[in-house]
Amino acid sequence: MIQAPIDNTGASRGSLKSYLTGFVLSLILTAIPFSLVRNGTWSSPAILAGICSAGTVQILVHLYYFLHLDTSSAARWNVLAMIFTLLIMVLFVGGTIWIMSSLHYRMM
Repeated sequence: MIQAPIDNTGASRGSLKSYLTGFVLSLILTAIPFSLVRNGTWSSPAILAGICSAGTVQILVHLYYFLHLDTSSAARWNVLAMIFTLLIMVLFVGGTIWIMSSLHYRMM
């Protein structure tokens, strides 16, 4: 029998260590905004910036550790998917901030 060639696109499966690292980082990045809001020692803009930055880093952690999207892969599609994800992330975050500021302006 002739074996079919294996199509290797450069994507790799993660090990248990990488999944646990991603899980622990996700837990830490989830606890940071809760602790910022609960303590309330910082100003409101600083808390908002902390929440937004922790969320952005958590999205990147999920992309790297769970979806295995990195730039070292030989597949060009992984990089394009990462760029598309960043574009969507900027559109969602920017649109949400725009809508919330417009609502704040109209309610005051």
